[in-house]
Amino acid sequence: MTEPIPAAPPAPRHGWRTRTKLLLFGFLLSPLVILALWSVGALWFSYSEGYRAGVLQKFSRKGWVCKTSEGELAQAVVQGIAPLIWDFSVRDPKVASQLDSLVGRKVSLHYQEHRGIPTSCFGATGYFVDSVTVVKE
Repeated sequence: MTEPIPAAPPAPRHGWRTRTKLLLFGFLLSPLVILALWSVGALWFSYSEGYRAGVLQKFSRKGWVCKTSEGELAQAVVQGIAPLIWDFSVRDPKVASQLDSLVGRKVSLHYQEHRGIPTSCFGATGYFVDSVTVVKE
């Protein structure tokens, strides 16, 4: 007769270590996932959009780590009154090159406002210009 095959020894129980590692990994990863989803949502949906006109006073690339295109538009309501300065950001390189050549000229800018952007790597302001038109005087 053949002898019965002995049962294999039980596997060591390390289930609690695996669960703890998964929970710790999930706890550390979840803030990054939430931040990424928040950033995508803030950049995808615009709070408002419209046009602003005035003299393009300043346009430059700024930032230590994240270089962004930033500009200032001087909006004069009445002659002789100090103009209102409106700061904006540009993400499109084509629009940035157009604006770079129009400093000192009167322009009309179409913008979208995005609120709640978590970092300044997307732009220093919440106003993003997406098109420019030169205003004939």
